[in-house]
Amino acid sequence: MIPIAVVVCVMGGWCTVYLADTLLRSFSSVKNRYESWLSSNGFTLSPFHIKWHTSIFNRLFARCAHLNPHFLYIWFSAGMVFGVLAMFGSVVLLSKTLLQTLNQMMAETPEGSHEQILQVVVPGVNLPVSQLAYFFIAILISGVIHEFGHGVAALREQVRLNGFGMFMFVVYPGAFVDLFTTHLNLISPVQQLRIFCAGVWHNFMLCVVALSFLFLLPIFLFPFYYTGAGALVTEVVEGSPSGGPRGLFLGDLVTQLEDCTVRGVQDWHNCVQHLSHNPQTGYCVHTAKLHLSWTAGRAFKRLDGTMECCGNNSLTDLCFSYSNNVESKLFACLPVRKTIEASRTCRTNTDCQTDFIPSLCLIPSLENQTKLIRVRHPPQTDMLFVGYPSHLQYSVSLTDFVPRLGFLHPDLPVMLETFCKYLVSLSGALAVVNAVPCFALDGQWMLTAFLEATLSSVIPERNNRELIGFFFLLGGSALLAANVALGLWMVTAR
Repeated sequence: MIPIAVVVCVMGGWCTVYLADTLLRSFSSVKNRYESWLSSNGFTLSPFHIKWHTSIFNRLFARCAHLNPHFLYIWFSAGMVFGVLAMFGSVVLLSKTLLQTLNQMMAETPEGSHEQILQVVVPGVNLPVSQLAYFFIAILISGVIHEFGHGVAALREQVRLNGFGMFMFVVYPGAFVDLFTTHLNLISPVQQLRIFCAGVWHNFMLCVVALSFLFLLPIFLFPFYYTGAGALVTEVVEGSPSGGPRGLFLGDLVTQLEDCTVRGVQDWHNCVQHLSHNPQTGYCVHTAKLHLSWTAGRAFKRLDGTMECCGNNSLTDLCFSYSNNVESKLFACLPVRKTIEASRTCRTNTDCQTDFIPSLCLIPSLENQTKLIRVRHPPQTDMLFVGYPSHLQYSVSLTDFVPRLGFLHPDLPVMLETFCKYLVSLSGALAVVNAVPCFALDGQWMLTAFLEATLSSVIPERNNRELIGFFFLLGGSALLAANVALGLWMVTAR
């Protein structure tokens, strides 16, 4: 469900704006000046919608449209080809997403939602409040670049640009360009197609630029940050098992999880997944550490079938299982830190036969699929984590970038990475959604121009071409509406 606090803040903010607008219009002394100010500055207010329109950027658009005519022709022609392919590709993508959503709805558990390429984003529900700034800035930039493409392409095709504007609808920001419709209707369908496809083309290129910057970020930040040495801890969830006096702290560099080497954040996630899906790691322990007084008659079976040999109140001891040449299954309650300190990992006793001192492979006996994981973060003492590996994975935030100088903040690369990821996701989503042949979106005009350019000689009657386009638009609109409606239900209701 949508958090009450988010609903209250959104509704409260819009009620305040609407109330202020109503009050200013109700006083005759300020009404005329207020409405004159709104009109002169291009502001329009309506419930849950604020729009701003201006012509101050028209010269900038005109300069960009005349920079290099030959290059711009090739650029927007490539965008036209991409836009047509994206129009058909978006239908395939939305159909696949709809089938995935329907399968999840019929399933008992909504697993696999992370595999979907497209998801409905609701701030405060599946978008963390702490990352709202990234979301709004990225979607605003994506919208501006999208409309910039339309504006420059229109001026290049000799279509007048009346102005540029931005708006806020409920909580979602956006942008638009105002084109002179008469000029637009006079040019050829191919020229129209270049203009209509320019928006999704620029969104795609913005994705490419953001992805390139993301991949080249280690090179850009090399003078200030280095990578490949481990995963640097930037945040530990308060009260989580990863915290505590001997847990992880801000600035710790994690280099190993058991025998799995960690050189970066991706290695961290891979190691956690590996440890989660494989049997519990064992530890080579010298036989001199095993005493009969710790093992005799203490083992008992838990409810889940695993064995316990330590007292329920023990905070430092752990039950280990092992085998020797005489008996196949023995148990020992041992102080866990002293036992596995400086011990290498093993799976069987054979792995421990490299030392001259007799050793056995001891495997922690834990319940409910929990694991003992030794986290190395030198020079501090190893952290011993007992619990579900997923809790370790999501209770710690890390980065690949380690500052070379003490005054450099470790969060700067994280902020750049996060923003680039949002830019890629939102700009890509804007390209896909606008390419859908749907009423009131770019896809409507792209489809109309495409049909005019390709079917004029095959189907001479314009009404017949418009009828074909209408049915395509009806299907695309229904497909998009179904994805949005079911996506919202999956996000908010489940």
